[in-house]
Amino acid sequence: MGGYFEGAGLGLESITVNIRGIDIHINRYNKDAEEKIVFLHGFTGSLQSWDEMIQHLPNTFDILTIDLIGHGATSKPKNSGRYKVEEQIADLHTLFKQLNWSNFTLVGYSMGGRLALAYASHYAVKRLILESSSPGLSDKEERLKRKQSDEQLADRILNDGLTSFVDFWEGISLFHTQRHLSLEKKQLLRQERLAGSEIGLANSLRGFGTGVQPSYWDELNEILSPTFLITGELDEKFNDLAKKMKKILPNVAHKEIRAVGHAIHVENPELFATIVEDIILKEDVR
Repeated sequence: MGGYFEGAGLGLESITVNIRGIDIHINRYNKDAEEKIVFLHGFTGSLQSWDEMIQHLPNTFDILTIDLIGHGATSKPKNSGRYKVEEQIADLHTLFKQLNWSNFTLVGYSMGGRLALAYASHYAVKRLILESSSPGLSDKEERLKRKQSDEQLADRILNDGLTSFVDFWEGISLFHTQRHLSLEKKQLLRQERLAGSEIGLANSLRGFGTGVQPSYWDELNEILSPTFLITGELDEKFNDLAKKMKKILPNVAHKEIRAVGHAIHVENPELFATIVEDIILKEDVR
């Protein structure tokens, strides 16, 4: 099923396609424009996370946003094994082949950045843009602790319900900088999170949490696509991760954005769009 809309001057096609036995919901803007770009959202988000930022991109970009498994209007299987990174890589590749997409820029934020990086370690992309992302955890003990923590969080979501979890999630230190957003924007973020599902989020943690996914640190030196790391000045953890990644990736640039935290595209969508546009049109992150 699908429809065609005109939003803010952008031709928007919103459709659901069956990929490897699950329904994946996508939005596509400016179909058949020359430059192709894909956006992958973070945990508790959806393709709506990119809506405001996309309004600032030129209509010469053919843009694809995707509800990842367990999120938005995409299927939420009860088997957590269906959420594993290998399954999601296969989903993306099948989707891209079905759409006849190749030679595109792949952008991922946080959890979506982990998936984008994993995809780029298997298949070449024109460019890779990682916002506040990591290759996973290389230390086995750290991975085990994180897996246990994510299992507990998944249980909490199922036992206490979505509203209780969102209250907790909005309060973690990673999102403290979002307290300065307008009331309207904070309400939109909360609505997006509350539109999720308990089983989808719990299984996303169990099947694709940072402690469960393989570490891609050892694969970084094999990713030859031009890679751009974007982090917020106030997000110390992911700034440090980007600096470590920069030492390993063969073809990489890192830009630290002042006065923002983890979700740069949410906290300053116009600036994030400008950076993405500069990367694509000028290969520049200055």
